[in-house]
Amino acid sequence: MRVLIIGAHGQVGRRLVERLAPSRHEVRAMVRDPDQQPALAAAGATETVVADLERDCSQAVRGVDAVVFAAGSGPHTGPEKTEAVDRQGALRIIERAEAAGVRRFVMVSAMRTECPEQAPERLRPYLDAKREADERLRATDMEWTILRPGRLLNERARGRVNLGEGLSYGEIPRDDVAALLAALLDAQAAYRRTLDAVTGETAVREAVRRLGDSA
Repeated sequence: MRVLIIGAHGQVGRRLVERLAPSRHEVRAMVRDPDQQPALAAAGATETVVADLERDCSQAVRGVDAVVFAAGSGPHTGPEKTEAVDRQGALRIIERAEAAGVRRFVMVSAMRTECPEQAPERLRPYLDAKREADERLRATDMEWTILRPGRLLNERARGRVNLGEGLSYGEIPRDDVAALLAALLDAQAAYRRTLDAVTGETAVREAVRRLGDSA
Protein backbone atom coordinates (compact mmCIF):
# COMPACT_ATOMS: atom_id res chain seq x y z
CA MET A 1 0.00 0.00 0.00
CA ARG A 2 0.96 3.60 -0.47
CA VAL A 3 0.44 5.07 3.00
CA LEU A 4 0.12 8.77 3.81
CA ILE A 5 1.32 9.57 7.33
CA ILE A 6 -0.07 12.84 8.62
CA GLY A 7 2.01 14.28 11.40
CA ALA A 8 5.04 12.39 10.09
CA HIS A 9 7.48 14.70 11.86
CA GLY A 10 5.73 14.27 15.21
CA GLN A 11 6.86 11.90 17.91
CA VAL A 12 4.61 9.00 16.91
CA GLY A 13 4.62 9.76 13.19
CA ARG A 14 8.40 9.79 12.90
CA ARG A 15 8.64 6.44 14.68
CA LEU A 16 6.00 5.02 12.32
CA VAL A 17 7.94 6.17 9.25
CA GLU A 18 10.98 4.32 10.54
CA ARG A 19 8.99 1.15 11.22
CA LEU A 20 7.31 1.10 7.82
CA ALA A 21 10.49 1.93 5.88
CA PRO A 22 11.68 -1.70 5.56
CA SER A 23 8.17 -3.02 4.90
CA ARG A 24 6.43 -3.55 1.59
CA HIS A 25 4.49 -0.33 2.09
CA GLU A 26 5.40 2.93 0.36
CA VAL A 27 5.41 5.83 2.81
CA ARG A 28 4.35 9.34 1.87
CA ALA A 29 5.27 11.60 4.76
CA MET A 30 3.26 14.81 5.11
CA VAL A 31 4.96 17.77 6.76
CA ARG A 32 4.13 21.44 7.12
CA ASP A 33 7.71 22.72 7.00
CA PRO A 34 9.87 21.94 3.91
CA ASP A 35 12.93 21.93 6.17
CA GLN A 36 11.60 18.70 7.72
CA GLN A 37 11.65 16.79 4.43
CA PRO A 38 15.33 15.68 4.46
CA ALA A 39 15.04 14.16 7.94
CA LEU A 40 12.01 12.11 6.95
CA ALA A 41 13.65 10.97 3.74
CA ALA A 42 16.60 9.82 5.86
CA ALA A 43 14.16 8.04 8.19
CA GLY A 44 12.93 5.99 5.26
CA ALA A 45 9.99 7.85 3.72
CA THR A 46 9.51 6.91 0.07
CA GLU A 47 8.36 10.47 -0.63
CA THR A 48 7.49 13.61 1.28
CA VAL A 49 4.80 16.18 0.64
CA VAL A 50 4.40 19.65 2.10
CA ALA A 51 0.85 20.44 3.24
CA ASP A 52 -0.83 22.20 6.14
CA LEU A 53 -3.66 20.62 8.10
CA GLU A 54 -5.06 24.08 8.70
CA ARG A 55 -5.46 24.62 4.95
CA ASP A 56 -6.23 22.46 1.92
CA CYS A 57 -4.51 19.04 1.95
CA SER A 58 -6.14 17.54 -1.14
CA GLN A 59 -2.87 17.08 -3.00
CA ALA A 60 -1.33 15.10 -0.14
CA VAL A 61 -4.18 12.56 -0.17
CA ARG A 62 -4.32 11.92 -3.90
CA GLY A 63 -3.05 8.54 -5.04
CA VAL A 64 -2.71 6.87 -1.63
CA ASP A 65 -4.35 3.66 -0.46
CA ALA A 66 -4.26 4.40 3.26
CA VAL A 67 -4.04 7.34 5.64
CA VAL A 68 -2.63 7.29 9.15
CA PHE A 69 -3.59 10.39 11.11
CA ALA A 70 -0.86 10.75 13.72
CA ALA A 71 -0.99 14.53 14.04
CA GLY A 72 -2.08 16.28 17.19
CA SER A 73 -1.78 19.68 18.78
CA GLY A 74 -1.48 18.08 22.20
CA PRO A 75 -3.45 19.19 25.23
CA HIS A 76 -1.00 21.95 26.16
CA THR A 77 -1.04 24.12 23.03
CA GLY A 78 -4.21 26.10 23.66
CA PRO A 79 -7.80 25.92 22.40
CA GLU A 80 -7.14 27.66 19.08
CA LYS A 81 -4.56 25.10 17.96
CA THR A 82 -6.66 22.24 19.26
CA GLU A 83 -9.61 23.45 17.22
CA ALA A 84 -7.49 23.99 14.09
CA VAL A 85 -5.63 20.66 14.14
CA ASP A 86 -7.49 18.07 16.21
CA ARG A 87 -10.99 19.02 15.12
CA GLN A 88 -11.01 20.97 11.86
CA GLY A 89 -7.79 19.49 10.49
CA ALA A 90 -8.90 15.94 11.16
CA LEU A 91 -12.38 16.55 9.75
CA ARG A 92 -10.86 18.11 6.64
CA ILE A 93 -8.55 15.16 6.01
CA ILE A 94 -11.35 12.64 6.49
CA GLU A 95 -13.44 14.51 3.92
CA ARG A 96 -10.53 14.70 1.47
CA ALA A 97 -9.75 11.00 1.93
CA GLU A 98 -13.36 10.08 1.19
CA ALA A 99 -13.38 12.25 -1.93
CA ALA A 100 -10.10 10.70 -3.13
CA GLY A 101 -11.40 7.15 -2.73
CA VAL A 102 -9.01 6.16 0.07
CA ARG A 103 -10.08 2.81 1.50
CA ARG A 104 -8.02 2.48 4.72
CA PHE A 105 -7.86 5.11 7.45
CA VAL A 106 -6.18 4.69 10.83
CA MET A 107 -6.80 7.44 13.36
CA VAL A 108 -4.63 8.03 16.43
CA SER A 109 -7.08 9.29 19.02
CA ALA A 110 -6.99 9.15 22.81
CA MET A 111 -8.61 7.26 25.65
CA ARG A 112 -11.51 8.97 27.45
CA THR A 113 -12.81 10.76 24.35
CA GLU A 114 -16.27 9.37 25.10
CA CYS A 115 -16.28 11.10 28.50
CA PRO A 116 -14.09 14.23 28.37
CA GLU A 117 -15.91 15.59 31.41
CA GLN A 118 -14.14 12.94 33.51
CA ALA A 119 -10.68 14.15 32.46
CA PRO A 120 -8.78 17.09 33.97
CA GLU A 121 -10.29 20.37 32.78
CA ARG A 122 -7.25 21.34 30.67
CA LEU A 123 -7.65 18.14 28.61
CA ARG A 124 -11.35 18.46 27.87
CA PRO A 125 -11.21 20.62 24.71
CA TYR A 126 -8.59 18.28 23.24
CA LEU A 127 -10.60 15.15 24.02
CA ASP A 128 -13.81 16.73 22.74
CA ALA A 129 -12.13 17.59 19.42
CA LYS A 130 -10.82 14.04 19.13
CA ARG A 131 -14.29 12.69 19.90
CA GLU A 132 -15.89 14.64 17.06
CA ALA A 133 -13.23 13.54 14.57
CA ASP A 134 -13.66 9.91 15.65
CA GLU A 135 -17.43 10.11 15.20
CA ARG A 136 -17.02 11.59 11.72
CA LEU A 137 -14.63 8.81 10.72
CA ARG A 138 -17.02 6.13 11.97
CA ALA A 139 -19.72 7.56 9.68
CA THR A 140 -17.64 6.93 6.54
CA ASP A 141 -17.55 3.87 4.30
CA MET A 142 -13.77 3.57 4.67
CA GLU A 143 -12.13 0.63 6.43
CA TRP A 144 -11.25 2.66 9.48
CA THR A 145 -9.53 1.86 12.75
CA ILE A 146 -9.41 4.24 15.69
CA LEU A 147 -6.49 3.58 18.03
CA ARG A 148 -6.87 5.21 21.43
CA PRO A 149 -3.62 5.01 23.41
CA GLY A 150 -3.39 5.96 27.04
CA ARG A 151 -0.94 8.53 28.38
CA LEU A 152 2.03 8.63 26.00
CA LEU A 153 5.54 8.04 27.31
CA ASN A 154 8.95 8.68 25.75
CA GLU A 155 10.39 5.57 27.35
CA ARG A 156 11.97 2.74 25.38
CA ALA A 157 9.48 0.35 23.79
CA ARG A 158 8.33 -2.40 26.11
CA GLY A 159 6.97 -4.49 23.24
CA ARG A 160 4.01 -5.73 25.27
CA VAL A 161 0.57 -4.20 25.24
CA ASN A 162 -3.06 -4.61 26.16
CA LEU A 163 -5.20 -3.93 23.09
CA GLY A 164 -8.98 -4.01 23.07
CA GLU A 165 -12.24 -2.22 23.72
CA GLY A 166 -13.20 -0.52 26.96
CA LEU A 167 -9.83 -0.84 28.71
CA SER A 168 -8.98 0.91 31.96
CA TYR A 169 -6.91 4.06 31.57
CA GLY A 170 -3.14 3.54 31.55
CA GLU A 171 0.02 4.56 29.76
CA ILE A 172 2.07 3.35 26.83
CA PRO A 173 5.42 4.30 25.21
CA ARG A 174 5.19 6.09 21.88
CA ASP A 175 7.44 3.40 20.37
CA ASP A 176 4.80 0.79 21.15
CA VAL A 177 2.06 2.96 19.64
CA ALA A 178 4.07 3.17 16.41
CA ALA A 179 4.55 -0.61 16.43
CA LEU A 180 0.80 -1.09 16.87
CA LEU A 181 0.00 1.27 14.01
CA ALA A 182 2.36 -0.60 11.70
CA ALA A 183 0.79 -3.92 12.63
CA LEU A 184 -2.79 -2.65 12.40
CA LEU A 185 -2.45 -1.34 8.86
CA ASP A 186 -2.96 -4.79 7.33
CA ALA A 187 -5.15 -6.25 10.06
CA GLN A 188 -8.62 -6.84 8.66
CA ALA A 189 -9.84 -7.81 12.13
CA ALA A 190 -9.21 -4.19 13.15
CA TYR A 191 -11.44 -2.75 10.42
CA ARG A 192 -14.24 -0.54 11.71
CA ARG A 193 -13.17 -0.94 15.33
CA THR A 194 -12.20 1.46 18.10
CA LEU A 195 -9.33 0.02 20.12
CA ASP A 196 -7.74 1.16 23.36
CA ALA A 197 -4.04 0.52 23.92
CA VAL A 198 -1.98 0.52 27.11
CA THR A 199 1.09 -1.32 28.30
CA GLY A 200 0.28 -4.95 29.05
CA GLU A 201 1.58 -8.50 28.84
CA THR A 202 1.02 -9.44 25.19
CA ALA A 203 3.52 -8.95 22.37
CA VAL A 204 2.37 -6.33 19.87
CA ARG A 205 1.88 -8.64 16.89
CA GLU A 206 0.18 -11.28 19.00
CA ALA A 207 -2.20 -8.64 20.42
CA VAL A 208 -3.13 -7.61 16.88
CA ARG A 209 -3.50 -11.25 15.79
CA ARG A 210 -5.88 -11.90 18.67
CA LEU A 211 -8.26 -9.25 17.36
CA GLY A 212 -9.49 -11.91 14.95
CA ASP A 213 -10.59 -14.03 17.90
CA SER A 214 -12.72 -11.21 19.32
CA ALA A 215 -14.12 -9.81 16.06
